[in-house]
Amino acid sequence: MRILVIEDNPAIANSVRTLLELRKFAVDIAADGEAGLDLLLRETYDAAIVDVVLPKADGFAVARRARADGIATPILMLTARDAVEDRIAGLDDGADDYLVKPFVPEELIARLNAMLRRGDRPFTRNLEAGRLRIDLGARIAIFDQRELDLGTTEFRLLEFLARNANIAFSRTQLLEKVWDYDFDGSSNIVDVYVSQLRKKLKALGGERIIETVWGVGYKLVT
Repeated sequence: MRILVIEDNPAIANSVRTLLELRKFAVDIAADGEAGLDLLLRETYDAAIVDVVLPKADGFAVARRARADGIATPILMLTARDAVEDRIAGLDDGADDYLVKPFVPEELIARLNAMLRRGDRPFTRNLEAGRLRIDLGARIAIFDQRELDLGTTEFRLLEFLARNANIAFSRTQLLEKVWDYDFDGSSNIVDVYVSQLRKKLKALGGERIIETVWGVGYKLVT
């Protein structure tokens, strides 16, 4: 699942990213309200974690604009403000929940999971692509009824390919969608992770699940 974090404090943003990635969520970070809103309007996210006090546009404005544009992505507001008026304002502007900083990491995860369960958009717990089944709630992938032993990035890559089965993506597109937008390393990292996934799938009998599309990149076939 893909989560957007809009937070201008690098320490908090990185802490939340680590917390979520340990649970195998894919995470995008935006450091100001305008950039965050742009991502929220252009991309598809399962939830957004939005700080209230942001440069360029505050969290309230981000929520208002997103809802005005028909974006139903669940929004969890983060703020150092504990005033009832601020919480009411956030909820009135379209936030689904409100968490006051400093927060306990387990509470953030619990509130995020609760939002995903009750979100306006249907929450699909299982993702199926041919003989592959991904349990998004438990964060496990199963091929032919046997569980794959995957690392966090392997899981995110397989989930993205499964969500877009039979569609070919270039290495650059996979870097943007699965890794960070500002990733500046070699695209060979995509080849490395695809190779690792292929070996693990092959061990369970799935030799041609991820195909190379010459001149383009890779796709998962069903």
